[in-house]
Amino acid sequence: MSTLPPRAGRRCHNVINPIHSSLYFSPDLGKELGAIGVTDSPAAYFASRAAAMGAVGPGTVTATFYNFNHELVSAHVPAVWDTASPETVLAARLRAADSTLRRLLGEETIASPELAEAAQLALRAAAGCTRHARPLYAAHADLPVPEQPHLAYWHAATLLREHRGDAHLAALLAAGLDPVEALVSHTATGKGMAPRWVLATRGWHRSDWEDASARLRARGLLTAEGELTEAGTALRTGLEETTDRMDLAPYEHLGGAGVARLTELGSGILDKAMAAGAFPADLRG
Repeated sequence: MSTLPPRAGRRCHNVINPIHSSLYFSPDLGKELGAIGVTDSPAAYFASRAAAMGAVGPGTVTATFYNFNHELVSAHVPAVWDTASPETVLAARLRAADSTLRRLLGEETIASPELAEAAQLALRAAAGCTRHARPLYAAHADLPVPEQPHLAYWHAATLLREHRGDAHLAALLAAGLDPVEALVSHTATGKGMAPRWVLATRGWHRSDWEDASARLRARGLLTAEGELTEAGTALRTGLEETTDRMDLAPYEHLGGAGVARLTELGSGILDKAMAAGAFPADLRG
C-alpha cells in the first residue's frame, strides 16, 4: 500500500510533464532540427522523441507513440535517419531545450537555487523508475544526465513523462481503446487536445475521428454531443487510477516530503513557463 497521499504522484507529474512537453511546441526545436536538415515538422517530432531508441523503424515509433497514424509515421521514419543520425538529433534537441527554457523561465530562474533543488528532487524520483515493459523510458534512462540544472530538470521531466506514458499505453490497451478512441475520449474529458490539433499533428482524418466517436457511442461511453457518459467518465477515471498504480515507484522512492516539495517547486516553474506562452492558447479541447 502506498504511503503517499492519494494522487500525490499524479499531481507531481502534472506540473513536471509540461516542462518536457513545451519543447514540442517551441520554435527553437524547429530551428535546431532545421539546422541539421530536418525541416519537416512531423519528422522533427518523430526524430527528436524517438532518437533515444536509436535509428528505429516506423513500427517501433508507431508502437511506442500509440496515437499516431502509422501512414504518417512511415512517411518520415526511417528516412529521417538518412538526414540526421539519432546522436545528432539528440544534441540538437538538448540545444533546443536549453534555449526554450531560457526564454520561458528567464535567466534569474535558470540560475536560482529553487530550480537546482527541483532538478535534484526530480532526478531522485526518476532513480526509482523501472525499465521493464517501458521502452521509451528505458531508452531515455540510458542517456547521460546534463550538468546544467535546468537541463537536468528537463531530462528528469522526460524520464518521468515517458515512465508514466509507457504505463498509460498498457492501461489503454487493457481498456480496449484504440489510438483514435483514446484521443477522442481524452479530448472529451476537457484535458486533451482540441480535435483540430489532433487531426493536424497525429495524421488522422475527420472521418477517423467520427468513426471512433461512433464506436465509443456504441459502447455507451460517449453522448451524441461528444461528451463522456457516466460510463465514459468512469472508464477515463479508471485509466488514470490504473496508470497511477503503475507509475507509483518514482514517487514512493522520493517520499512524501520530497514529492510535496517537488510539486511546490514544479508548480512555480510551470507557472512561469505558462505565463511566457509555453503552449498555444487553443490547444485544449
